[in-house]
Amino acid sequence: MSELSRRKRPAPKAAAKKRLDQGSAPKTNYKIRRKIPVPSLHKPESNGKLHDEQLAMPFVVPKRLEAQPFLKWAGGKASLLRQLEEFFPHEIDRYIEPFIGGGAVFFHLKHRFPDMRPLLRDSNKELINCYRVVRDRPDDLMRLLDEHTKAFRTEGSDYFYDIRKQHDLTDDLARAARTIFLNKTCFNGLWRVNAKGEFNTPVGSNKNANLYDRANLLAASAALQDAQLEAQDFRQTVAEARRGDFIYFDPPYLPVSVFADFKRYTADQFREADQVELSRVFRELDAKGCQVVLSNSEHPRIREIYAGFSIHVVSAPRFINCMTNKLKSCKLSP
Repeated sequence: MSELSRRKRPAPKAAAKKRLDQGSAPKTNYKIRRKIPVPSLHKPESNGKLHDEQLAMPFVVPKRLEAQPFLKWAGGKASLLRQLEEFFPHEIDRYIEPFIGGGAVFFHLKHRFPDMRPLLRDSNKELINCYRVVRDRPDDLMRLLDEHTKAFRTEGSDYFYDIRKQHDLTDDLARAARTIFLNKTCFNGLWRVNAKGEFNTPVGSNKNANLYDRANLLAASAALQDAQLEAQDFRQTVAEARRGDFIYFDPPYLPVSVFADFKRYTADQFREADQVELSRVFRELDAKGCQVVLSNSEHPRIREIYAGFSIHVVSAPRFINCMTNKLKSCKLSP
């Protein structure tokens, strides 16, 4: 053994800073100072190019997904939002929608006004229950919808009619999954019930229906977190509305022909007498200081009961009217 190896080696320091990639041979230590530029919030130069310091540390803000209706609903306004935009307020504190339906207007406004406090109503109990389950139990709902998808693709229309017969379900999750399943697999997504309140639309032609989009259903759940959901008649809106509230009415509209029947969403059909009562509620809310907008069909009777409110025409694939107490209103027509 050499003299060098017999020398007593000093004990290693407990807090020695040794890099994992260091070898046994000693190396010279260097101190490297690197100036990290502070991100600039200035606008690009006039030539459209950014300074180097602006490119050094870019900040990426995730874009919040705007939820879309998770149900296919007759009379939905998703395709008309751009045209309806001018009739919406520039700011909204409380939003009330007595006929929530597919929720296209609500989801659009909630994305635009995240702090908006929504009160969502509908006389259809199955619909309101569905919204509640989407809000509170989206993951459980998607698992049950996956089971419906698998069974429907295996058994087809027989499975559809077996589920359609289940009118007396008591579990809220099962009811919500049934509502979405029937809506997405029935003829034209038409929610129609008989005098007993039992869903009676026949099966549709799409045997590979996609019952939900995961990202969208989660976005819808997030948008609904602070929503008050109640199954109630539109007449109760007067009692809970306050001055300054924005209220959007999109009721079953008055048929323009004997074939245009879209009023059978519940056992209690929405008849002409209800249309007249709705016009009274609309006027009362207007007098109360609420901001009100209402959609309905292009029909002489509708023009009569909403006389005094301005009507504006926009393009749509069906006949729908829209009245408002603002300087402008909208009447939707083909």
